[in-house]
Amino acid sequence: MIYSNSKRVSLERMSAEIINLKDRIQDYQERCHSLTNALARCEKSKEKMKAAYEEMLSERDALIKELTNKVLHLEAVAAHDGTNTGMSTATTPINKKKVIPNSRRGSSLKKGGQPGHEKHGMEKFEDSDITETISHELDLSAETCDFCGGKLIDTGESITKDEFDVEIKVVKRRHEYRIYSCVDCGATVRLPIEKRLKEQNQYGSRVQALALSMMATGNVAVNKARMLVSGMTDGLMCPSEGFICKLYKRASGNLQEFMSDLKRVLITRALLYWDDTVVMIQTKRACMRFYGDETISYYTAHEHKDLEGMLDDQILTALTPETTVMHDHNRVNYNELFCFQNIECNQHLERDLQKIADDNPTHKWAIGMKGLISSTIKKRKDLILKGIESFPDQEIKSFKTKVERFLKKGDKENKKSKNKYAVSFERTVLDRIEKYQENYFRWVEDFRLPTTDNLSERGLRGIKSHMKISGQFDSEKTAKYYATVKTYVETCRKNHINEMEALSRLCAGAPYTVEEIFA
Repeated sequence: MIYSNSKRVSLERMSAEIINLKDRIQDYQERCHSLTNALARCEKSKEKMKAAYEEMLSERDALIKELTNKVLHLEAVAAHDGTNTGMSTATTPINKKKVIPNSRRGSSLKKGGQPGHEKHGMEKFEDSDITETISHELDLSAETCDFCGGKLIDTGESITKDEFDVEIKVVKRRHEYRIYSCVDCGATVRLPIEKRLKEQNQYGSRVQALALSMMATGNVAVNKARMLVSGMTDGLMCPSEGFICKLYKRASGNLQEFMSDLKRVLITRALLYWDDTVVMIQTKRACMRFYGDETISYYTAHEHKDLEGMLDDQILTALTPETTVMHDHNRVNYNELFCFQNIECNQHLERDLQKIADDNPTHKWAIGMKGLISSTIKKRKDLILKGIESFPDQEIKSFKTKVERFLKKGDKENKKSKNKYAVSFERTVLDRIEKYQENYFRWVEDFRLPTTDNLSERGLRGIKSHMKISGQFDSEKTAKYYATVKTYVETCRKNHINEMEALSRLCAGAPYTVEEIFA
């Protein structure tokens, strides 16, 4: 500013300058306010962009986790086999090695005979046991000594080697019934002809038993049974497929009294195993059911796998509260129509726990409980071998405490888990163990009770093989015929009765009775 000698002029100039500065300050203030608002908008926009980005990251992480869980689930499903689920070893995928369940304990020994093990062989026959002698002789007129070319003479001595073999002998048997005449009235009398000899010529009970054994035990198809019988007899016997098909029906008709008597014995047993499996009847799902124990195998067949069929069997309804029934968590067993005691299969439980561990690798309770069950069963086996009849009370209490601890841990892990592919199954298993804990682990307190339902599963395994080889059943009746014959054959076998002898008597119309079997 240029000052003047006049105060008035200087004041006017200063006033104008002040006004100008005020305008500039006001302009700056407006600009600052505008910039502040712009900065606030930028900060707000930045926060929105940050929130949107974080949301995108969160969605991406959630998607990655979901896809990871899905991959883990699919890998677990692909790894399912007979060791970690209830899958049958027969359904093992082609690209996987079949695992045969084996409860036997391993050892550090090599396979095969052990050093110092005595070699076992068949003893030489007694002279009185020899049924055929084959002499191996040289032609002395043509043979000479291998060393000098001299003449050979018979020393009268020999070396013998015995051979145990079998030979199919075809018998063409004729039954002759003598006719007698009364000297007083002239009436003719003879012994009654057996029902099995009604035709002019028929196949005997032994060949019928052979064909039945092939089908019922060997699961041989009808046409193959015909071929085998023909081959064994050098083509002398060529029974038709129609004849072989009717053997089940004919044999079943001779076993009605046997089945009734066997059921009466079965329902008096203190411990009973049962299970069922799906079979096919004319391309439709049907049911084959097993009841039994170490000495009885009782099979039934039904068009449907339901409670109605079980009631029709009239076995579970006839049991008393003193009877214990082992099964693979068949909830129908807890129906109010039944009054027996239930115990559950631990082998199936172990498979379910392994499946949970495979599907949820971070969930440790399942593999821990499986290890507890497995180790306790092994301890129990060791004690039983030593003649001990129960665990100490403190060990029983410790086992129950550990089970409760694993269940609580499993409940927490299940509630925290976001793996929608596996938590549902895990929740089901947790609830089942909680509800049926006493039935699952009664074997801990009572060594007389089994830990698994393997006996009934082994009984049904052959039926699955039969379905694969021989195909479906033609009708519910044919399935029942098969079940009846299988009941007779397996019950006889379990009681050390020769199968061919049992079937021969059956085909001859005089099967073993229940009284004879358990005598």
